[in-house]
Amino acid sequence: MMKRWVLILLLAFVAQAAQAAVKGEEVQYKAGNTVLKGYLAWDDAQKGKRPAVLVVHEWWGHNEYARNRARMLAELGYTALAVDMYGDGKQAHHPDDAGKMMGDVRNDLVLAKKRFDAGVRVLKKHPTVNSKDIAAIGYCFGGIIVLEMARQGDNLKGVASFHGNLATEQPAKPGKVKARVLVLTGGADPFVPAEQVEGFKKEMDAAKVNYRVIVYPGAKHSFTNKDADKLGQQFNIQAFGYNAEADQKSWAEMQVFFKEIFAKK
Repeated sequence: MMKRWVLILLLAFVAQAAQAAVKGEEVQYKAGNTVLKGYLAWDDAQKGKRPAVLVVHEWWGHNEYARNRARMLAELGYTALAVDMYGDGKQAHHPDDAGKMMGDVRNDLVLAKKRFDAGVRVLKKHPTVNSKDIAAIGYCFGGIIVLEMARQGDNLKGVASFHGNLATEQPAKPGKVKARVLVLTGGADPFVPAEQVEGFKKEMDAAKVNYRVIVYPGAKHSFTNKDADKLGQQFNIQAFGYNAEADQKSWAEMQVFFKEIFAKK
């Protein structure tokens, strides 16, 4: 355990010390007839091909929060694409709208997979990307999506879910999941109660998935989003809350996870 935390602290120091030349650009791509509007970020000063990461947004839609996470990944040396799962870059500004937009995609996994895989293709075509080293991370709704894509057998090195719901109507089957799985969840998140976490572990064990679950005591839903408290007050959702410690620790755990899944054999 001590060795793991030494590595986490070292990675955080290296990330802060790195002088990345991050470039970002808006990209349009399609899934069927639907135009999707994403955001690509990469370190232009870095030479050679590198692993790539999809970033799947919260239920609010593709917004600046998702783009910022893509830039943070670029600073770490990855090429990142903040994807658009709703189409046309649509965003929600009220929980009622967000819930409907999220439900339309979550309840249609065929549609979700088409849009997710369209983002994977964009990443694989980018000149900086090693097409064999692709992972995905997601926040809230995005966490749901990346886990469902892993359950569907998408050819990813790994997926990391940040405060995403863990329940599913299509549990993982033995031999189906190719990706390693990292779940980072809040111990005070009523949307992801302890019994759901235990149910997820049983699902992963039964399917013989290589996974890890980390629960942050006292952390509420959306614990990585600095606007969570403001949004919680605005819409009277007490379940929302930013937690700086959980945010930092979960990001560091993700870095260790990526070092492991992208390690050269």
